[in-house]
Amino acid sequence: MKNLAWFDDFYRIIAGTTLSSWLSVLPAQLEQWHKQQLHGDFKKWQKLLSKLPKTPVSMIDLHDSVTFGQESDISDYTQKQIAGLLGQFKPWRKGPFTIHGIHIDTEWRSDWKWQRVLPHIQNLRSRKVLDVGCGSGYHMWRMLGEGAELVVGIDPTQLFLMQFQAIKHFNPSEDIHLLPVGIEQMPNLAAFDTVFSMGVLYHRKSPIDFLQQLKNQLHSGGELILETLVVEGDEQTVLMAGERYAQMRNVWYLPSTKALTVWMKRVGFKDIKVVDVAKTTVEEQRKTEWMDSLSLADFLDPQDSTKTIEGYPAPLRAVLVASV
Repeated sequence: MKNLAWFDDFYRIIAGTTLSSWLSVLPAQLEQWHKQQLHGDFKKWQKLLSKLPKTPVSMIDLHDSVTFGQESDISDYTQKQIAGLLGQFKPWRKGPFTIHGIHIDTEWRSDWKWQRVLPHIQNLRSRKVLDVGCGSGYHMWRMLGEGAELVVGIDPTQLFLMQFQAIKHFNPSEDIHLLPVGIEQMPNLAAFDTVFSMGVLYHRKSPIDFLQQLKNQLHSGGELILETLVVEGDEQTVLMAGERYAQMRNVWYLPSTKALTVWMKRVGFKDIKVVDVAKTTVEEQRKTEWMDSLSLADFLDPQDSTKTIEGYPAPLRAVLVASV
Protein backbone atom coordinates (compact mmCIF):
# COMPACT_ATOMS: atom_id res chain seq x y z
CA MET A 1 0.00 0.00 0.00
CA LYS A 2 2.07 2.89 -1.31
CA ASN A 3 -0.03 5.58 0.38
CA LEU A 4 0.45 4.00 3.80
CA ALA A 5 4.23 3.99 3.32
CA TRP A 6 4.08 7.76 3.90
CA PHE A 7 3.34 7.04 7.55
CA ASP A 8 5.90 4.30 8.26
CA ASP A 9 8.58 6.77 9.31
CA PHE A 10 6.15 8.46 11.66
CA TYR A 11 5.34 5.16 13.39
CA ARG A 12 9.05 4.51 13.85
CA ILE A 13 9.78 8.01 15.13
CA ILE A 14 7.08 8.05 17.82
CA ALA A 15 7.60 4.45 18.96
CA GLY A 16 10.11 5.45 21.62
CA THR A 17 8.47 8.69 22.70
CA THR A 18 5.57 9.88 24.86
CA LEU A 19 3.43 9.65 21.69
CA SER A 20 3.88 5.87 21.48
CA SER A 21 0.39 5.11 22.86
CA TRP A 22 -1.01 6.61 19.64
CA LEU A 23 0.22 3.48 17.86
CA SER A 24 -2.55 1.48 19.53
CA VAL A 25 -5.11 3.03 17.17
CA LEU A 26 -3.40 5.08 14.44
CA PRO A 27 -2.22 2.33 12.02
CA ALA A 28 -5.69 0.77 11.94
CA GLN A 29 -7.29 4.17 11.40
CA LEU A 30 -5.00 4.92 8.47
CA GLU A 31 -5.62 1.50 6.95
CA GLN A 32 -9.34 2.24 7.18
CA TRP A 33 -8.73 5.64 5.59
CA HIS A 34 -6.89 3.93 2.73
CA LYS A 35 -9.78 1.54 2.13
CA GLN A 36 -12.49 4.19 2.14
CA GLN A 37 -13.85 5.99 -0.88
CA LEU A 38 -11.03 8.30 -1.92
CA HIS A 39 -11.50 11.57 -3.76
CA GLY A 40 -12.15 11.14 -7.46
CA ASP A 41 -8.89 12.89 -8.30
CA PHE A 42 -6.77 10.97 -5.78
CA LYS A 43 -5.15 8.67 -8.35
CA LYS A 44 -4.42 11.67 -10.56
CA TRP A 45 -2.77 13.43 -7.62
CA GLN A 46 -0.67 10.32 -6.95
CA LYS A 47 0.56 10.33 -10.54
CA LEU A 48 1.40 14.02 -10.32
CA LEU A 49 3.43 13.37 -7.17
CA SER A 50 5.35 10.58 -8.87
CA LYS A 51 6.27 12.91 -11.75
CA LEU A 52 7.87 15.57 -9.55
CA PRO A 53 11.59 15.49 -10.38
CA LYS A 54 14.28 15.03 -7.76
CA THR A 55 16.18 18.29 -7.57
CA PRO A 56 19.21 19.67 -5.75
CA VAL A 57 18.02 22.07 -3.03
CA SER A 58 20.77 24.61 -2.39
CA MET A 59 18.93 26.53 0.31
CA ILE A 60 16.04 26.11 2.74
CA ASP A 61 14.32 28.96 4.56
CA LEU A 62 11.66 28.16 7.15
CA HIS A 63 12.30 31.11 9.44
CA ASP A 64 11.10 33.97 7.24
CA SER A 65 9.17 32.01 4.60
CA VAL A 66 8.65 28.47 3.29
CA THR A 67 11.26 28.37 0.56
CA PHE A 68 13.03 25.32 -0.85
CA GLY A 69 15.76 25.72 -3.44
CA GLN A 70 16.68 28.50 -5.81
CA GLU A 71 15.82 29.09 -9.44
CA SER A 72 19.50 28.58 -10.34
CA ASP A 73 19.42 25.00 -8.96
CA ILE A 74 17.50 23.71 -11.97
CA SER A 75 17.01 24.28 -15.69
CA ASP A 76 14.24 26.43 -17.14
CA TYR A 77 12.61 23.26 -18.45
CA THR A 78 12.59 21.62 -15.02
CA GLN A 79 11.19 24.74 -13.42
CA LYS A 80 8.34 24.85 -15.94
CA GLN A 81 7.75 21.12 -15.37
CA ILE A 82 7.49 21.58 -11.59
CA ALA A 83 5.24 24.65 -11.95
CA GLY A 84 2.93 22.74 -14.28
CA LEU A 85 2.67 19.79 -11.92
CA LEU A 86 2.08 21.89 -8.80
CA GLY A 87 -0.53 23.92 -10.65
CA GLN A 88 -2.63 20.78 -11.04
CA PHE A 89 -3.07 20.59 -7.24
CA LYS A 90 -5.20 23.73 -7.26
CA PRO A 91 -6.87 25.27 -5.34
CA TRP A 92 -3.97 26.25 -3.08
CA ARG A 93 -5.54 27.97 -0.09
CA LYS A 94 -2.88 28.35 2.65
CA GLY A 95 0.66 29.53 1.99
CA PRO A 96 2.63 31.00 0.24
CA PHE A 97 5.36 28.56 -0.78
CA THR A 98 8.38 29.14 -3.00
CA ILE A 99 9.94 26.15 -4.77
CA HIS A 100 13.01 26.80 -6.95
CA GLY A 101 11.77 30.31 -7.70
CA ILE A 102 8.17 29.18 -8.32
CA HIS A 103 5.97 31.34 -6.11
CA ILE A 104 2.77 29.54 -5.08
CA ASP A 105 0.65 32.59 -4.33
CA THR A 106 -2.10 31.03 -2.25
CA GLU A 107 -5.54 32.42 -1.45
CA TRP A 108 -4.50 33.21 2.12
CA ARG A 109 -1.44 35.17 3.17
CA SER A 110 -0.90 32.69 5.99
CA ASP A 111 2.45 34.33 6.68
CA TRP A 112 0.56 37.40 7.93
CA LYS A 113 -1.34 35.27 10.44
CA TRP A 114 1.93 33.66 11.55
CA GLN A 115 3.48 37.08 12.11
CA ARG A 116 0.54 38.00 14.37
CA VAL A 117 0.74 34.73 16.32
CA LEU A 118 4.48 34.21 16.73
CA PRO A 119 5.31 37.01 19.21
CA HIS A 120 2.82 35.63 21.73
CA ILE A 121 3.74 31.94 21.96
CA GLN A 122 6.31 30.05 23.96
CA ASN A 123 9.58 29.20 22.26
CA LEU A 124 8.97 26.12 20.10
CA ARG A 125 12.56 24.90 20.26
CA SER A 126 12.76 21.16 21.02
CA ARG A 127 8.97 20.93 21.48
CA LYS A 128 6.52 18.35 20.15
CA VAL A 129 3.84 20.31 18.32
CA LEU A 130 0.38 19.34 17.06
CA ASP A 131 -1.41 21.45 14.42
CA VAL A 132 -5.12 20.58 14.37
CA GLY A 133 -6.79 21.31 11.03
CA CYS A 134 -3.43 22.10 9.48
CA GLY A 135 -4.57 22.42 5.87
CA SER A 136 -1.71 21.86 3.45
CA GLY A 137 0.84 22.48 6.19
CA TYR A 138 2.12 26.04 5.75
CA HIS A 139 2.16 26.85 9.45
CA MET A 140 3.70 23.46 10.23
CA TRP A 141 6.79 24.37 8.21
CA ARG A 142 7.02 27.68 10.06
CA MET A 143 6.78 25.81 13.38
CA LEU A 144 9.67 23.62 12.24
CA GLY A 145 11.55 26.78 11.34
CA GLU A 146 11.19 27.91 14.96
CA GLY A 147 13.10 24.82 16.09
CA ALA A 148 10.32 22.37 16.96
CA GLU A 149 11.58 18.84 17.53
CA LEU A 150 8.56 17.22 15.87
CA VAL A 151 5.60 18.80 14.07
CA VAL A 152 2.48 16.71 13.51
CA GLY A 153 -0.49 18.02 11.55
CA ILE A 154 -3.89 16.39 11.35
CA ASP A 155 -6.46 17.18 8.66
CA PRO A 156 -8.81 14.72 6.93
CA THR A 157 -8.99 16.70 3.66
CA GLN A 158 -7.29 14.55 1.02
CA LEU A 159 -6.20 17.41 -1.25
CA PHE A 160 -4.37 19.02 1.66
CA LEU A 161 -2.47 15.78 2.30
CA MET A 162 -1.41 15.62 -1.35
CA GLN A 163 -0.36 19.29 -1.41
CA PHE A 164 1.68 18.70 1.73
CA GLN A 165 3.37 15.67 0.16
CA ALA A 166 4.12 17.72 -2.96
CA ILE A 167 5.88 20.40 -0.89
CA LYS A 168 7.62 17.84 1.32
CA HIS A 169 9.02 16.20 -1.84
CA PHE A 170 11.52 19.08 -1.95
CA ASN A 171 12.46 18.76 1.74
CA PRO A 172 11.75 15.20 2.96
CA SER A 173 12.35 15.96 6.64
CA GLU A 174 11.59 13.29 9.24
CA ASP A 175 10.53 15.99 11.69
CA ILE A 176 7.24 16.97 10.02
CA HIS A 177 4.22 14.77 9.22
CA LEU A 178 0.60 15.22 8.13
CA LEU A 179 -1.94 12.54 9.05
CA PRO A 180 -5.40 12.39 7.41
CA VAL A 181 -7.37 12.02 10.64
CA GLY A 182 -9.65 14.27 12.66
CA ILE A 183 -9.22 15.35 16.27
CA GLU A 184 -12.20 13.20 17.25
CA GLN A 185 -10.24 10.11 16.18
CA MET A 186 -7.32 10.84 18.49
CA PRO A 187 -6.86 9.17 21.85
CA ASN A 188 -6.21 11.40 24.87
CA LEU A 189 -2.45 11.52 24.46
CA ALA A 190 -1.61 14.29 26.96
CA ALA A 191 1.82 14.32 25.32
CA PHE A 192 2.25 17.45 23.18
CA ASP A 193 4.10 20.53 24.39
CA THR A 194 2.16 22.86 22.10
CA VAL A 195 -1.16 22.50 20.27
CA PHE A 196 -2.25 24.90 17.55
CA SER A 197 -5.80 25.18 16.27
CA MET A 198 -6.18 27.92 13.70
CA GLY A 199 -9.41 28.37 11.78
CA VAL A 200 -11.23 25.26 13.05
CA LEU A 201 -13.40 26.06 16.09
CA TYR A 202 -16.20 27.68 14.09
CA HIS A 203 -16.48 24.58 11.91
CA ARG A 204 -17.36 22.38 14.91
CA LYS A 205 -20.96 21.64 15.90
CA SER A 206 -19.84 21.20 19.50
CA PRO A 207 -17.15 23.77 20.29
CA ILE A 208 -16.95 22.78 23.97
CA ASP A 209 -16.20 19.16 23.03
CA PHE A 210 -13.60 20.43 20.57
CA LEU A 211 -11.86 22.51 23.23
CA GLN A 212 -11.78 19.46 25.50
CA GLN A 213 -10.27 17.38 22.68
CA LEU A 214 -7.53 19.98 22.23
CA LYS A 215 -6.83 20.00 25.97
CA ASN A 216 -6.61 16.20 25.98
CA GLN A 217 -3.57 16.33 23.70
CA LEU A 218 -1.50 18.60 25.97
CA HIS A 219 0.60 17.49 28.89
CA SER A 220 0.50 19.48 32.13
CA GLY A 221 2.09 22.86 31.47
CA GLY A 222 1.54 22.62 27.72
CA GLU A 223 0.32 25.56 25.64
CA LEU A 224 -2.69 25.99 23.36
CA ILE A 225 -2.74 28.56 20.56
CA LEU A 226 -6.32 29.01 19.38
CA GLU A 227 -7.19 31.20 16.40
CA THR A 228 -10.80 31.54 15.30
CA LEU A 229 -13.55 33.78 13.98
CA VAL A 230 -15.16 35.91 16.68
CA VAL A 231 -17.74 38.66 17.04
CA GLU A 232 -17.75 41.73 19.26
CA GLY A 233 -19.69 41.49 22.51
CA ASP A 234 -19.73 40.42 26.16
CA GLU A 235 -19.58 37.06 27.94
CA GLN A 236 -23.04 36.12 26.66
CA THR A 237 -22.49 37.03 23.00
CA VAL A 238 -22.40 34.12 20.54
CA LEU A 239 -23.48 34.30 16.90
CA MET A 240 -24.91 31.13 15.41
CA ALA A 241 -24.96 31.66 11.67
CA GLY A 242 -27.76 30.49 9.43
CA GLU A 243 -27.20 28.18 6.48
CA ARG A 244 -24.12 30.13 5.40
CA TYR A 245 -21.63 32.62 6.80
CA ALA A 246 -19.52 34.43 4.19
CA GLN A 247 -20.81 31.73 1.82
CA MET A 248 -19.33 28.95 4.00
CA ARG A 249 -21.87 26.25 4.81
CA ASN A 250 -20.06 24.65 7.74
CA VAL A 251 -19.90 27.58 10.17
CA TRP A 252 -21.61 27.07 13.52
CA TYR A 253 -20.68 29.28 16.48
CA LEU A 254 -18.85 32.61 16.49
CA PRO A 255 -18.36 33.69 20.12
CA SER A 256 -17.04 36.97 21.42
CA THR A 257 -13.54 36.73 22.86
CA LYS A 258 -15.08 37.13 26.34
CA ALA A 259 -17.52 34.26 25.74
CA LEU A 260 -14.75 32.10 24.32
CA THR A 261 -12.63 32.81 27.39
CA VAL A 262 -15.52 31.57 29.57
CA TRP A 263 -15.76 28.38 27.49
CA MET A 264 -12.03 27.75 27.83
CA LYS A 265 -12.12 28.29 31.60
CA ARG A 266 -15.00 25.84 31.96
CA VAL A 267 -12.99 23.20 30.09
CA GLY A 268 -10.03 23.77 32.41
CA PHE A 269 -7.60 26.00 30.53
CA LYS A 270 -5.56 28.46 32.59
CA ASP A 271 -3.72 31.73 31.96
CA ILE A 272 -6.03 32.55 29.06
CA LYS A 273 -5.01 35.65 27.11
CA VAL A 274 -6.49 37.31 24.04
CA VAL A 275 -3.31 38.36 22.27
CA ASP A 276 -4.57 39.55 18.89
CA VAL A 277 -7.80 40.60 17.21
CA ALA A 278 -7.74 41.51 13.52
CA LYS A 279 -10.23 42.07 10.74
CA THR A 280 -9.67 39.86 7.71
CA THR A 281 -8.96 42.03 4.69
CA VAL A 282 -9.30 41.36 0.98
CA GLU A 283 -5.51 41.68 0.79
CA GLU A 284 -5.04 38.78 3.22
CA GLN A 285 -7.63 36.48 1.61
CA ARG A 286 -8.07 36.86 -2.13
CA LYS A 287 -8.28 35.22 -5.52
CA THR A 288 -4.93 34.38 -7.16
CA GLU A 289 -3.55 32.43 -10.09
CA TRP A 290 -3.22 29.45 -7.70
CA MET A 291 -6.76 29.78 -6.28
CA ASP A 292 -8.87 31.26 -9.05
CA SER A 293 -12.40 30.77 -7.71
CA LEU A 294 -14.41 33.09 -5.46
CA SER A 295 -12.75 34.57 -2.38
CA LEU A 296 -13.43 37.07 0.40
CA ALA A 297 -14.22 40.05 -1.85
CA ASP A 298 -17.11 38.03 -3.28
CA PHE A 299 -18.42 37.12 0.18
CA LEU A 300 -18.79 40.65 1.55
CA ASP A 301 -21.77 42.95 1.06
CA PRO A 302 -20.84 45.02 -2.03
CA GLN A 303 -22.52 48.07 -0.44
CA ASP A 304 -21.07 47.63 3.05
CA SER A 305 -17.78 45.80 3.55
CA THR A 306 -18.35 45.63 7.32
CA LYS A 307 -20.93 42.92 6.65
CA THR A 308 -20.94 39.57 4.90
CA ILE A 309 -23.17 39.02 1.92
CA GLU A 310 -25.67 37.42 4.33
CA GLY A 311 -25.71 40.50 6.59
CA TYR A 312 -23.53 39.16 9.42
CA PRO A 313 -20.49 41.03 10.81
CA ALA A 314 -17.54 40.69 8.43
CA PRO A 315 -14.80 38.25 9.45
CA LEU A 316 -12.97 39.19 12.64
CA ARG A 317 -10.30 36.79 13.87
CA ALA A 318 -8.81 36.46 17.34
CA VAL A 319 -5.80 34.62 18.74
CA LEU A 320 -5.94 33.28 22.29
CA VAL A 321 -3.19 31.49 24.19
CA ALA A 322 -3.71 29.34 27.28
CA SER A 323 -2.05 26.62 29.30
CA VAL A 324 -3.13 23.43 31.06
